[in-house]
Amino acid sequence: MAEQSKKLLNRGLRKSRVRAKISGTAERPRLSVAISNTHVSAQLIDDVKQHTVAAATTVGTKQTSTMTEQAAVVGADIAKKAKKLKISAVVFDRNGRQYAGRLKALADAARKEGLEF
Repeated sequence: MAEQSKKLLNRGLRKSRVRAKISGTAERPRLSVAISNTHVSAQLIDDVKQHTVAAATTVGTKQTSTMTEQAAVVGADIAKKAKKLKISAVVFDRNGRQYAGRLKALADAARKEGLEF
């Protein structure tokens, strides 16, 4: 139990360190990614207005593919929603997670759809 709580504490510290340096605006919102054991979510957030501009998630879908493939679908979906809102560039917020695996798949899919970060 102590090891698990230390991992969560360290992730929280990394998240705070990253969030202190980045902030989203209306022209360049923050792309915040949340990954759990079962679902992947992404939000475009305008930190100036404290408003979520767009969101995409796997919650409520009946996908049976791997989590990496689901993350790629969410990345493509959030990029399409951003394109509809005429947003071409974002600030990437990985929420203290390592840039690998599911997070990388989501980011690559969003870049492939034309989102810049």
